[in-house]
Amino acid sequence: MPLPPRFVPVMPFLFVLLWSTGFIGAKFGLPYAEPLTFLSIRYVLVITLMTALALAMRAPWPREPRQILHIGVTGLLVHGFYLGGVFVAIHHGLPAGIAALIVGMQPLLTALGAGWLLGERVTARQWIGLALGFIGVALVVSNKAGTGAATMSDFGMMLVPVTVALFAITLGTLYQKRFCPTFDLRTGSVVQFVPTLALTALLAWGLETRQVTWSGEFLFALGWLVIVLSLGAISLLNLLIRSGSAVNVASLFYLTPPTTALMAWALFGETLTALAVTGMAVAVAGVWLARKR
Repeated sequence: MPLPPRFVPVMPFLFVLLWSTGFIGAKFGLPYAEPLTFLSIRYVLVITLMTALALAMRAPWPREPRQILHIGVTGLLVHGFYLGGVFVAIHHGLPAGIAALIVGMQPLLTALGAGWLLGERVTARQWIGLALGFIGVALVVSNKAGTGAATMSDFGMMLVPVTVALFAITLGTLYQKRFCPTFDLRTGSVVQFVPTLALTALLAWGLETRQVTWSGEFLFALGWLVIVLSLGAISLLNLLIRSGSAVNVASLFYLTPPTTALMAWALFGETLTALAVTGMAVAVAGVWLARKR
C-alpha cells in the first residue's frame, strides 16, 4: 500500500504521540485485569479485526514458510516479550518512571547491534545524540523514580520482566530490519499477533487467575490499546522500520517518556518539574542529532 508523500514526514511524530499513550492505557486498564490476561484479550481483538480487514481488502498473505517464520519471530519479540515484560513489571509495582528509564536504553543497544547485524555505520554525531537522548530521559523520569518503593527482593523481581522487555524490543527492531523489513501490514500483523497470543495466553493460563472486571475504564483502555496502539502505532513502527535505519527508528523511543509525562500532566495533574522540562529539551536535541542524516 503506497503512502501519500505528504504523510511520510509526519510518521515519526505521529508514532511517538500514539506510542506514548501506551502507559496511559495501562494506567486505566491494569487495575481491572492481570497483565497477561489483559494482553491476551487485546491480541484476540487485534487478530479478529485485522483478519476481517485483510479478507475484506483481499490483502496478500505471506506464502514462503521462511517469511512467515521471520514475521512471527518479530511479533513474539516486539509484542509478546516487550509488551508482556512492561505490563508485568508495572503490574507488580515497578514505577513507570524506572520502567521508562530502563526501556529507554533501547536506542543505545540498537546502535551497538546495528553495525554488527545490519552493517549500519553509526556516526560520532549519532552517538552524541543517543547519549543526550538517554540523559534527557533520565532527567524526565528522575523525579518519579523513587515512587512506589519496594523491598530489594521485590525490586529485583520487578527488574527481570522490564529487562527482558528492553532486550526484546531491541532485538525485535534489529531482527525485523534484517530479515523481514517489508510485508503487507494487514496480513503481516495477523502473522505477528497469532504466535504472540499463543505464548501470552499460555503464560496467563499457568500464572494468573484470568479474572477480569469489565468496567467502563477497562473497556476504554482495551479499545484504545487495540485500535490506537496495536493497529495504529504498530503499523507506523513497521513502516518506519521499513523506510529508515535502525538507529533512526530506535532514537524515536527517547521521545516517549517526555511525551507520556506531558500527557500525564495534562490528564492526571501529575507534577512537571523544571528538571523534567529540561530533560525533554535535551531528549529532543539528542533525537535530532541521532536522526540527522
